[in-house]
Parts: sequence; structure tokens; C-alpha cells
Amino acid sequence: MKMTNNDILKKLRVALQLRDDDIIKILELVDFRITKTELGAFFRNVDHPNYKECGDQVLRNFLNGLVIYKRGPRDTGNQPNNKE
Repeated sequence: MKMTNNDILKKLRVALQLRDDDIIKILELVDFRITKTELGAFFRNVDHPNYKECGDQVLRNFLNGLVIYKRGPRDTGNQPNNKE
């Protein structure tokens, strides 16, 4: 059985012990806005009438935001110069 984006998001939420508010804040770190209702639709059962499939864009933004959430913002002042 193939894992969906919804499954990945659910597993990350449980593994990292994130609440809905945490996920919303993580998405806001990359300027992606989502409501609690929209987010809750991703965690419903597939047969539920309000289930919504998590798209690639939402998962990508969540993962990018998660990097910032865990590591902090990218420090552009310490980037190596490629003029060697």
C-alpha cells in the first residue's frame, strides 16, 4: 500500500509531537497560510466526507518550515564564496 502525503504529515505530527497550532506556525515560517479547519481535513479518515487530500505544495512547505523550526533561519552571512 502506497503512503500518501496525508500519511506522511500524520506520521511526522505524531513523531514530533506537534499540535495543530504548531503545524500552522511552522507553515507560517515559510509564508504559507492555512486554517485549523483546512489542516484538520488532512488528518481525517479517507472515507470521511470532509477529508481533503494533502497536496505536494502543502507537504513541501511544511518540510521547508520544519527545517527553519528545528534549525533556525538560514544565516546568509556565513555562506562560502564560490570564487575559488
